[in-house]
Amino acid sequence: MGKANTPFRYDYVGSFLRPAELKQARADFQDGKIGADELKAVEDAAIRQLVSKQQAAGYHVITDGEFRRATWHLDFMWGFNGVGHSRTEKGLPFHGENAMLDDTYLTGKVGVDSHPFVEHFKFVKALEDENTVAKLTIPAPAQFLEQMVMPFAMKNTAKYYSSTEKLAEDLAAGYRKVIADVYAAGCRNLQFDDCSWGMLVDPRACAIFGTDEKGLEAIKEQMLTANNLAIEGKPEDLVINTHVCRGNFHSTYASSGAYDSVAKTLLARENVNAYYLEFDDARSGGFEPLAAVSGEKKVVLGLITTKRPELEDKAAVIARIHDAAKYISLDRLCLSPQCGFASCEIGNKLTEAQQWAKLALVKEIAEEVWG
Repeated sequence: MGKANTPFRYDYVGSFLRPAELKQARADFQDGKIGADELKAVEDAAIRQLVSKQQAAGYHVITDGEFRRATWHLDFMWGFNGVGHSRTEKGLPFHGENAMLDDTYLTGKVGVDSHPFVEHFKFVKALEDENTVAKLTIPAPAQFLEQMVMPFAMKNTAKYYSSTEKLAEDLAAGYRKVIADVYAAGCRNLQFDDCSWGMLVDPRACAIFGTDEKGLEAIKEQMLTANNLAIEGKPEDLVINTHVCRGNFHSTYASSGAYDSVAKTLLARENVNAYYLEFDDARSGGFEPLAAVSGEKKVVLGLITTKRPELEDKAAVIARIHDAAKYISLDRLCLSPQCGFASCEIGNKLTEAQQWAKLALVKEIAEEVWG
C-alpha cells in the first residue's frame, strides 16, 4: 500500500462525526476550563480511535476526521498571516438553517509561515499501516479566494488588495509553501475541498456574486486560476484531488445546480488527479458533464448521502454507477459518500453507527461493481 494513492474504489471525503468526549473537551477549552495540552490529549485519543475504526472498516485511506477543527475550511484559513476571525452574529444562510460559522476576513497581506496543519498531518501519517495511506483535506485556494471576494467581503479586502489577481497570487504562494511542507512531512495524498463551484452553478449565482452572466464566466476563470496556480510545480508523486460541495452543515445545504455550466472549466481544465463529486440527489443534476473530464482523471461518485441516516438501495446505486459510465469509463470511476459526515463540529443528523453503516454500504457496492 506504500505506493497506492487516492482515490480508491471505495473512498470517503474526510470528516467524521465528533465523539461526545471531544465535543465536551473543545467546549471546556473555549470556556477556559482546560488548557491546550489537555485538549490535544483528548484530540489525539479520539483520532487514534477513529483511525483504528477506519482501518477495521477495510478502507485504504485514513484521515483525522478533521477532529482538530471547528469547520472544514476556516481553521485552515486562520493558519495564514493576514487572516482574522470573530464570532458571527447572523451566520451564513443555508437551506432551513443558518450556519453559525465565525466571520473570517483579511487583516493584512496574506502569507504563511509554519502552518499548524503540517503537525496535524504528521500525527495521522504515523498511524498508517501496511494497508492504508493518510490524506490531508484542506479548503481549495478558490474557496479561500471566494471567502475574501464575495460582495459582503470586498470592502474590507480592498483595504489590502487592489485586485483579485494579486490576492490570488499571494494565496497561491502560501498554498505552495504549505504543500511543500506537508510533502516534506510525508504527505502524498492531498485533497482540495471546494464549495466555490457549488455556488457558481446555483441558479442564484449572479445575485450571490453580484454580477451578470459575463461576470460569472470571469469569476469561474479566476477560481480555476487560483487552484491551478497553487498546484503549479507540485512534486510529481503528490496526488492532489478535489471535492466539489454544495454546502454541508447539520444536514442542510447552501446551493443547488448541475455541473454543466462548469464542465469546461472545472472538469476540463483544473489540474487535479480526481474529482469527488456530489450526486446524492436531484440538486446535482445529471451525469452528462462527466464527458468533459479530461485526460485520465478519475471521478469519485458521491452517491451515498451523509445528510440522512437511511441506507440507499444497493441496486439503485449500482444502476446509477452504470449510468455515469455512459459518459466516462467505468475504470475511471470510484464510489464514496457525497460529502463528509461532519463538515463542522455540529455534524450531520445521523448517529456514529449510521455513519459506519453508510461506509459499509459504499464498500459493499464498490466490491460488487469493480471486484
